[in-house]
Amino acid sequence: MGVLGLPDYPWDQVEPYAARARQHPDGIADLSIGSPVDPTPEIIRRALSEATDAHSYPQTVGTPALRESIAEWFARRRGVPGLEARNVLPTIGSKELVALLPTLLGLTAGDVVVHPRAAYPTYEIGARVAGATPFASDDPAEWPAETRLVWLNSPGNPDGGVLDVEQLAVAVARARELGAVIAGDECYAELGWDGRWAGEPIPSVLDPRVTQGDPTGVLAVYSLSKQSNLAGYRAAFLAGDPEVVARLANVRKHLGLMLPAPVQAAMVVALGDDAHVAAQKELYRARRAELKPALEAAGFTIDRSEAGLYLWATEGRDGWESMGRLADLGILAGPGVFYGEHFPQHVRLSLTATDERIASAAARLRASGS
Repeated sequence: MGVLGLPDYPWDQVEPYAARARQHPDGIADLSIGSPVDPTPEIIRRALSEATDAHSYPQTVGTPALRESIAEWFARRRGVPGLEARNVLPTIGSKELVALLPTLLGLTAGDVVVHPRAAYPTYEIGARVAGATPFASDDPAEWPAETRLVWLNSPGNPDGGVLDVEQLAVAVARARELGAVIAGDECYAELGWDGRWAGEPIPSVLDPRVTQGDPTGVLAVYSLSKQSNLAGYRAAFLAGDPEVVARLANVRKHLGLMLPAPVQAAMVVALGDDAHVAAQKELYRARRAELKPALEAAGFTIDRSEAGLYLWATEGRDGWESMGRLADLGILAGPGVFYGEHFPQHVRLSLTATDERIASAAARLRASGS
């Protein structure tokens, strides 16, 4: 397809529902796009400010301090010990990497990119930009012989589903059988809520129990946008197979894909401080505890959603009808069909709104169900 064949940006279709929601007497409660609303922690902002004398070109591969911080973070927070500088690479946010990875890996026509059935749409866009074929599947047994890249997303966007160690291991084994790179998009890994994930760390695709201690063909992708409120910094990174990382670094050097030096300095501080991450999680926990029962009281069923930043909800009818009902309550959601044709009856609601807006939305939902 290439970039000239891309479809119109799907969120433009939501604007009429946003206009309806804005007419509510108490104003709109925008729960559509998961953009953080809470302040960037002061310690991170200070680190950025102190690094603004950035007269030299930044390093594509990241400063030694950043690469060391990423490796230490994987060992401390993700249960992945033993990573070195050659295993890690910063990226300009994670969406850029998701969109470009098939191209950076040299995929072309005839190659297949597998992604989840309920999926962040950029997985498919990235495949099509490279000329490859996207394939939606959660079953490794279905993945075709032409597969060259597999995207996993755990916890998932939009559905909040989590893959356990056994499921991840099956996926990695199948990708290796096919000779494909497998990339785990793990941006919501700090946000576990229900079941075993209420107290147990969500596993990484690089967990030694998954890879048998061998990262060959495996990448993990992470972003600081959600855990640290750094969406505006575009601060993300990948880790894994050193040969694949080296290939990606070489192409990124040629293309000038460099993370600004002040952002790299801020990331070092963000990665080293767990307190602000825990505090942010508690904010989201409280918002979820307010919104989830209100949706259920209004007649919605919440599917999966055991982790992550979203509630994946359905009334058992067309999702656009649910979008309309919510808009009339002044609530803006995201339609399930944006995340795959398999989900025409779902909507996605984000926890990234202020406490006041979440409380207002919950009150409207409870009143609508009484």
